[in-house]
Parts: sequence; C-alpha cells; structure tokens
Amino acid sequence: MENLPSYVNVVFTLTTFLTIFLFYRATRKSTLSLGIIFIWLSFQSVMGMVGFYTVTDSTPPRFLLLIGPPLLFIIALFFSRSGRAFLDTLDIKALTLLHIVRVPVEIVLFWLFMHECVPELMTFEGRNFDILSGLTAPLVYYFGFIKKRLNNKILILWNLACLALLFNIVLNAVLSAPSPFQKFAFDQPNIAVLYFPFVWLPCCIVPLVLLSHLTTLRQLVHRKGEIKT
Repeated sequence: MENLPSYVNVVFTLTTFLTIFLFYRATRKSTLSLGIIFIWLSFQSVMGMVGFYTVTDSTPPRFLLLIGPPLLFIIALFFSRSGRAFLDTLDIKALTLLHIVRVPVEIVLFWLFMHECVPELMTFEGRNFDILSGLTAPLVYYFGFIKKRLNNKILILWNLACLALLFNIVLNAVLSAPSPFQKFAFDQPNIAVLYFPFVWLPCCIVPLVLLSHLTTLRQLVHRKGEIKT
C-alpha cells in the first residue's frame, strides 16, 4: 500500500466526504447524525492506521468490527419507534442522489486492482456492476423527483435492482478478503479495505448506501399504500 499513488487516496477521501455530505443533506442537516458519523469515522481511522485489521487470522475476524456495528445500528433504526420516525424524516431525493458516489468508488476500486490491492472480481471488469447504480442515479433523481415522470413502482424496482448490485459486490468483497471465511481471490485478495483510508468503504460508504436504499424503499412503499387508500 506504500507504493499507491497519492491521487487514489485523495479521490477516495473526497468520495467519502461527499457521501457524508449528501447524507447530511438528506437528514435535513442533522448535526447529531453528522457527529455520530464522524466519531465512528475517526475511530475506524485510528484502527486502520495502527494496523488493527491487518491481523487476518483471528477468530472472529477483526474485519467484522468494520461492518458489524453499522449493520446493527441500521437494524436498530428499523426496529425501534424513534428510529423509524427518524427514517421517515429523511429526504429520499437527496438519498437517491447520494448513489452517484458509487461511480468514483468503482474507479478507485479499479485503480486499487491495477496496483494489486483488490482482486479483479471487485471491479467493473470482473463481477462488480455497481457502477450502473451510480450512472443511473442522476437520471432517476431528475426524472423521478424533478420531472416526476417515474412512478413509485419504477422507483421501487430501481432501488431493489441497485440493492442487489450492492449485495453482490459486498459478498464478493467479504469472501475475497483475507480471513478464515475467504473463498476466492487467493492470488490477489482484497487487502485495501484493511488499511486507512480504505477502511471507510465498508464502515461508512457501504452502510450509508445501504441505509439510503432501505429508507427510500420504506418511504416509497408507505407512499404507495397511502395512494391506494
């Protein structure tokens, strides 16, 4: 990772902060949400810098500390009354636009592959087609929320399709990371996410993208039910 060009780190860092900014806008500028995100980001930054995640033979895998807490937090939001109330205040127009960050993420992953930090299967030349979500997000935002030419059904289908693409790359990323659960990419494992700043991908960007889809789907389904009644 020492020989990685500086522009890769810069682009990824800017992408992370763009993700946070767009989510901050979706929360209608909630300083509490922003504070929680930056505390979590700071904690994971320290863990990445000290090499905590480079120990890959522990049981359970240390990598779970990157993805476990955000997933549990998301589950808590959907299963608690106050959490659902918060989710219903989020601006799904901003959450839809947030998915544009998946384009620079895919570009960074390709650069990381070129420098032997992630396997090819994690790029758009392999099994990762998540860039399609980022490329179509501005169109869905414009025609769905500005021009209002896309109905709820189309918006729901788009979110479900993008969610499937997200699950695909997350599954491939986890199973190609060096750990007791690794199943493929042994010749070039997914090592980038074990180091700062790329620990931000599984601990921040992916959870915010996931939360954006789930929240949007929740609001669209409820809105569809209200229209029917």
